[in-house]
Amino acid sequence: MINSFIDTAKYKVTHSNGRHQFFADEPQEKGGLDTAPTPDELLESALASCTLVTLRMYTDHKQWDVGRIDMNISLHREAGKTIFTRELSFANAITEEQKQRLIQVAKNCPVSKTLSAASELHVIVK
Repeated sequence: MINSFIDTAKYKVTHSNGRHQFFADEPQEKGGLDTAPTPDELLESALASCTLVTLRMYTDHKQWDVGRIDMNISLHREAGKTIFTRELSFANAITEEQKQRLIQVAKNCPVSKTLSAASELHVIVK
């Protein structure tokens, strides 16, 4: 569970999971102070983190020496939907067969599954 709050500073949000504190903000052109990543950037980083950890677990399990795994990730909205693009690169050469398998593994990380499935969102005001 994440506990979050916004005080009077525009538009810095403080988050805590009980072990770590982290922040979100908006850029100055949107009225924020640009002191932290935007909410969309945090969403991109959640997907990147999950994808990279899943790929590392898989390549370690398969004992594939892929070396460092890098990812660029972007989010854009188009015609009422959100599109995430993940560009992966591996420090060491991989075969075409490994490439195709790693694409499938990336698509099956838990955050990928959550974002690609229909979600139900609830809001409760106390």
